[in-house]
Amino acid sequence: MIAHLRVARPVSDLARSTAMYRDGLGWSVLDSFEDHQGFDGVMLGTEGAQYHLELTRARGHALRPGPTPEDLLVLYLPDAAQWRAACERMLAAGFARVAPFNPYWETQGATFEDHDGYRVVLQNDTWSNVAPA
Repeated sequence: MIAHLRVARPVSDLARSTAMYRDGLGWSVLDSFEDHQGFDGVMLGTEGAQYHLELTRARGHALRPGPTPEDLLVLYLPDAAQWRAACERMLAAGFARVAPFNPYWETQGATFEDHDGYRVVLQNDTWSNVAPA
């Protein structure tokens, strides 16, 4: 089965969140929509990948995001130089570096939080979808 993963996050400021995630993660705007049944949205990711991040805003509804410290978007970056560069981009884009709730993520990673309280972990490690034998 071939599937595509979409992670959707409602945000309080669509333009600000789009710029932060685009610049911080180095992703592209893949698509966007305006006033689709009262919602605006932007899809970010890497062209051709089997995933993307969708940021949405409901028109006429003030959003008060309620993420917990364990609501994480985790990205594995095995190359140390690329990982360091990505961490620098996150800070330059406006993310704050925060201590993770789960100390596992501090061992080989860095945790960042956006203006709505959503967290992104950049993990300097590899991960595979192949189950161990």
